Amino acid sequence: MRIAILSDSHDHIPNLRRAVSLANREGADLLIHCGDLISPFMLAYLHAFQGPVHLIYGNNAGDQHLIASRCATGLDNIRHHGFHGTLVADSHRIAFNHYPELARELALSGAYDLVCYGHDHIFSVERLGACLLINPGDLLGKDANPSFALLDTDDFSVHRLEVGSKLLLDD
Repeated sequence: MRIAILSDSHDHIPNLRRAVSLANREGADLLIHCGDLISPFMLAYLHAFQGPVHLIYGNNAGDQHLIASRCATGLDNIRHHGFHGTLVADSHRIAFNHYPELARELALSGAYDLVCYGHDHIFSVERLGACLLINPGDLLGKDANPSFALLDTDDFSVHRLEVGSKLLLDD
């Protein structure tokens, strides 16, 4: 099984569209978004993924009521988990939240095989005991080229896939 792990899209439509398209082309079976999607209009771009999508809020949660209600009606492949999600996929226990500190605690708990998070916008893959801890970086492109992670559960290999160029901001 291949799992696309995304985070921190911050309403950047082109990068989310590119990421979902690339995840589909790479044969991802499942997509996890680790927060900071922000606006309800972004759900349509997640809905283009050809498999199940699992979504949580981040610290920039946007219109929480509208996001939750739209996920419950009409977007049949998106499951909204609130601020913390868990699932079992391909017999692997997976948890995801937005914050690095909480993710680290979950990974160290021994209850999960995979824990995913976002928030700091920095791509990271770390093994903590039997658990793999992944931050896919951001789709915004704030400090680095926008990216997401693609995990293969057969061998737990992780690939960083870039989807565009870093934002150019005035200093």
